[in-house]
Amino acid sequence: MTNSEVLEIMQRAVIVAIKLGGPILMLSMVIGVFISIIQAATQIHEQTITFVPKVAIIGLLLLVGGPWMLETLQDFLYQLFEMMI
Repeated sequence: MTNSEVLEIMQRAVIVAIKLGGPILMLSMVIGVFISIIQAATQIHEQTITFVPKVAIIGLLLLVGGPWMLETLQDFLYQLFEMMI
C-alpha cells in the first residue's frame, strides 16, 4: 500500500465522518442557539433546559436518519475491505 492510497483512505474517512456527524452537530447547535435566545428573553438561566430538547430531537434524527447513516458507513467499510483483497 502506497502513501497516496493511505491518504485517499484517510480523506474518505474524514468525509464519511463529516457526513455522519455533521447533521447531528448542526442540529444540536441550532437547537442550542434557539433555546439560548428563549432563555435570554425569559431570563431563565437553567443549564439543564437545553439538554432535554437536544436529546429528544437528536434521538428523533437518529431514528429517521439512522438507516442512511448505517448504509453510508457500511459502504465505506465495504470499500475498505475490497481494497484489502
